[in-house]
Amino acid sequence: MKKICHFSSVHPGLDIRIYRKQCVSLAQAGFDVHLVIGADGAQIAEAASAGVTIHPLAPLPGGRLRRAVAQGWRCYRVAKALNADVYHFHDPELIPYGLLLSWQGRKVIYDLHEDLRADIHSKQWIPKPLRRVIGTVARGVEHFAARRFAAMVAATPYIGALFDRSAARLAVIHNYPAINELAAAPAMVLNAAPRDSVCYVGAINEMRGIRYIMQALEMVPVKLLLAGAFDPPALRLELKAYRGWHQVEECGFVDRQKVGEIMARSLCGLVTLKPEPNFVNALPIKLFEYMSAGVPVIASDFPLWRGIVEDAECGICVDPENPNAIAKAINYLLTHPEEADEMGRNGRRAVESKYRWDAEGAKLVALYGDILAGAPDAGEIKPPPVRTS
Repeated sequence: MKKICHFSSVHPGLDIRIYRKQCVSLAQAGFDVHLVIGADGAQIAEAASAGVTIHPLAPLPGGRLRRAVAQGWRCYRVAKALNADVYHFHDPELIPYGLLLSWQGRKVIYDLHEDLRADIHSKQWIPKPLRRVIGTVARGVEHFAARRFAAMVAATPYIGALFDRSAARLAVIHNYPAINELAAAPAMVLNAAPRDSVCYVGAINEMRGIRYIMQALEMVPVKLLLAGAFDPPALRLELKAYRGWHQVEECGFVDRQKVGEIMARSLCGLVTLKPEPNFVNALPIKLFEYMSAGVPVIASDFPLWRGIVEDAECGICVDPENPNAIAKAINYLLTHPEEADEMGRNGRRAVESKYRWDAEGAKLVALYGDILAGAPDAGEIKPPPVRTS
């Protein structure tokens, strides 16, 4: 049995893409799967029941730089000691350790969750004059590493196309939802409260448009089911100053079962991210999760997202920085319940037909098979050319 090691110094223990999708799919395919990541006892036990062995990293105090350097080194040391057949890492700060493993003769995969250069351009804690320089250097490092790794895995075709020329192998593994994970069971639907709420599930911060959502809430007679962690935590106190805060039901950071219950109670799901460089060409998992749960979406009117929503006829696209537009979309769904229900069914059908994880998991397993068999690069998976506007 071939041993696989995924490792991350940043993501949480049961990360949806890393653990629930990739590691579990590989374990189901018969690999001996190990995951080096921050985790607690309950998470370790849950992973063990799915055939994944977690090697936990204890959290480190200190600033961002210290955590990145020290935790990255610890992560590498634990991963290396496992003597795996394939190493698969998920954080840009681990590129040096991926290169070390590669130079030691190991087969290494770098998973590109997002466009690193665009993400750097959006980092508020980096002085603005330095963002372009740091982003350019980071992209160069990624291309240097891509030529030396066994494969690059990209979460979207757009990201994959950036490395089409430099990667030895390239696979686009979309972050689509597991087909039945969030679909409401018939009993849940029958017992659910009336769908008079809207929901937002995910990180709660400025870039994801939470202030505009709060302003829109003041104009609509609905409750907001708000699930996720505030980033930074002090943002919560600022949001409480909005008149619409009394319409918020705080759900906190919730497990996947609770996410499904929240969506089953919701008239629609909000994914109105601001037009940041790292979002415009992204494929947000929450968009597809709402669709998989049969919930209409109100999404940012980016060309790529609009194409998905309009093709599936599953929601409404709006200017994410216009609270009036967000409120108008919510009111439309509230006053057109039959059309809203049809949008929800359309989204579910689109997930069943093409936006589903099992097909992506099969691509991942095939990539591992090629790497372990030493298949020539001519057989690699390549993304199609991408045009988003």
